Formats: sequence, structure tokens, C-alpha cells
Amino acid sequence: MAPANTGLPSRLRPRNLATGIVVVLALYGLAAYIALPIAWTHHERQPGLADRPMVTHTKQGIPGDPLNVGLVGGKEDVLRAMQAAGWYPADPITLRSSIEIVGSVVLDRPYHDAPVSPLFYDGRREDFAFEKPVGTSADKRDHVRFWHVLDKGAEDRPVWLGSATFDRGVGLSHDTGQVTHHIGPDIDAIRDLLTGDLQKAGMVEASYQITGIGPTVTGRNGEGDPYYTDGEIWMSRLVPDGAKSANPPQILPPPAFVRLKDRLWHWAASLF
Repeated sequence: MAPANTGLPSRLRPRNLATGIVVVLALYGLAAYIALPIAWTHHERQPGLADRPMVTHTKQGIPGDPLNVGLVGGKEDVLRAMQAAGWYPADPITLRSSIEIVGSVVLDRPYHDAPVSPLFYDGRREDFAFEKPVGTSADKRDHVRFWHVLDKGAEDRPVWLGSATFDRGVGLSHDTGQVTHHIGPDIDAIRDLLTGDLQKAGMVEASYQITGIGPTVTGRNGEGDPYYTDGEIWMSRLVPDGAKSANPPQILPPPAFVRLKDRLWHWAASLF
């Protein structure tokens, strides 16, 4: 049987195929690397954070934990809110606290305000560090570090950015070999836990998202621990002067395209 007549000279068919492939690849690149990142990036509620880095660093300059949580309020507002939410301020690292944390892990005894190793943002170590015990020792804990990043944000109040993670156990750093805590991979869960604790304590007027590091599947922190995240930062506007609110906080929705991205991400994350 004779081959079908395409209407094109045979010498033009490979050229048209190659052109089609180039067009498809160009459209993919435009969507994946330009259009979608721009569409997912939103700082409409805190424009002063738009150009800031969203990853911390270790003392050696290695990229550390990403930023995933934020607070709006003064220093005293932060301290009151975290206390009301049941998070303990971490002790500074000293010889005594180092011995106590080792004793807590080895003897399986509580150390609710165990120190955390320093991380750096914008060249500064954290301003505050808080933790929430998990179990009976300092081996496992939820913890967060906060940095003061804006004296006055869009709501005319100071803005803090933080990195909240779960310490799943003590071990050796994959990168430096030093003794350290290793974090759990689902950092969004700890971000949501902290945000929920603040809300349940009546310490939040409103909550909303801004873009952080962006959707990340194969991230690694400064100790070489893997993590994944939808890449959003949940901001909590705190009640002033610790005046507990009897009303649930206002949840301000992100743009529609970001909501779609979040739904797709949460579906994909359930498969991890």
C-alpha cells in the first residue's frame, strides 16, 4: 500500500519536527522558569520582604534552614505570645547547658529550654530561639529561631522572620562531622504547628502567607538533612500587649493562583 501523502516534501518533515520540538521546549522553559515562579511569588501584604533572602546560613556560610514562619509585633509582643503558646525560650550555649543537654539525651530526662545551635541571617545570629519539647528529653523537640528584619512593616509594626523545624534526634553533621540535631524533612508541619499554637492561645489577630523559598522537594540544610516545603511563609500578626483575643484570627487568603499551587503541592506531598 502506498504511504499517505502528507502534502509536504520529505526533506521538510524533519525540519518541521525539529521546529516543533524547539517551540515546545521554549514554551516549557517560559512557563517553568519565568511565568510560574512570577505567578507564585507574592508579597502583597509585606512588600518590604520581597527582595530579601529566604534561607539562613551556618557559621561556615553553608545554606541552613529555610525561613517558613513570621511574626508581626514588638519584642514584648513576641515574648508574650510565645510564652502563651507553650514554647520555651532556649538557653544560650554554655559549658553548663551543653552538659545538661547531653545529660537530658543520655538519661532521658526533660530539658525544656535546651540551647539551639546558632544560625545566621543577613550576617546576624538569631535574636530569639524557642522550643517545644517532644517526649521526655532534649533528643526530640520542635524549635524556631527568629530574626528582627523590619522595624516597620506594612502594618506599621516590627516584622520578624523565623525558621521552624523538628529535631528528630542527635547525631553527626553530614557536612562537618560535628555533633548536632538532625531535623525532620516535613518543615511545613512545624510551621503550621507553631502558627496553630499561637492562634489557639488567642495571640493572633490575623494570619496570611507570603512567598518564602518557593516549592522545594530536595532541599538540604546546613547539616545535610533533607527537607521539603511548599515554600510559603505563614505570617501571624500578634495581638498588642499580650491582650488575648477571644475571637478566632482573620485568615487572609493568598492570590487564587497561589491557592491552586498549594492544593497541588499538598496532594503531591501526600505521596512523599
